[in-house]
Amino acid sequence: MLKKRFFALLGVLFCALFVVGVLGGSAVAQERNIILTTTTSVQDSGLLDALVPVFEKNTGYIVKTISVGSGQAMAMAKRGEADVLLVHSPKAEEEFVNAGFGVNRRLVMYNYFVLVGPPEDPAKVNGMKSAKEAFENIAKTNSLFVSRGDNSGTHALEKKVWGLTGLVTDKQSWYQETGLGMGNTLSVANEKGGYTLTDKATYLSLKKKLRLIIVVHESKELYNAYSVIEINSEKFPKVNTAGAKAFADFLLSDEGQKIIAKYGVESFGEGLFFVKQ
Repeated sequence: MLKKRFFALLGVLFCALFVVGVLGGSAVAQERNIILTTTTSVQDSGLLDALVPVFEKNTGYIVKTISVGSGQAMAMAKRGEADVLLVHSPKAEEEFVNAGFGVNRRLVMYNYFVLVGPPEDPAKVNGMKSAKEAFENIAKTNSLFVSRGDNSGTHALEKKVWGLTGLVTDKQSWYQETGLGMGNTLSVANEKGGYTLTDKATYLSLKKKLRLIIVVHESKELYNAYSVIEINSEKFPKVNTAGAKAFADFLLSDEGQKIIAKYGVESFGEGLFFVKQ
């Protein structure tokens, strides 16, 4: 009888230890995972392929990347579906942080948007120094303009430039929205022979597949800053606060900044992003 009770108790103890081990292991695995929500511009440029493996090797964290437009990235974060953001829509970022959804917003890198178009350049905008004037010419000549139309950071800046012109794009036959990310929108503009606004990094990374050329690239209206934002754990207690901070700190570390500054030099002859250092 005592022997049976002993083995019964041993079985119960074994089951309890197994459950604790599984749950504990699951919790540890969850703590190691970081959900990074970022813009398609960063993903399409290939930069994360250079950054993430180094970060994971250094820290043991595992980064799960969700690539969408900046607006959608922040919308997901407002639902607690991210730990950290890497986005490029300054006004929306400020509103996001001021509303208490994000903390510790920091500038990571910057580059410039460029206007690209077909080599034939029907709007005669190649070489213009002002994006505003180039947009006006595109509208005046009814030349095709392909917009992302997805509330991304790129789309936000595009709408800002159209706002400077005072022109209305709604229901214009020459203005078409894709609702797609940057890489796909470039492909559509390429197929249709239209103009589009793109971050330079994504354009250069896809340049070999495109006919499109850069027609405006030194316009002051086209400054493009990327910031990292940690999600506020006071609003979302399940956020991986430590992992988010570790990733954000890595982007701003000497090692992270060097990777960013050098990225693209070997493949394209120039860096795709500038850093503060």
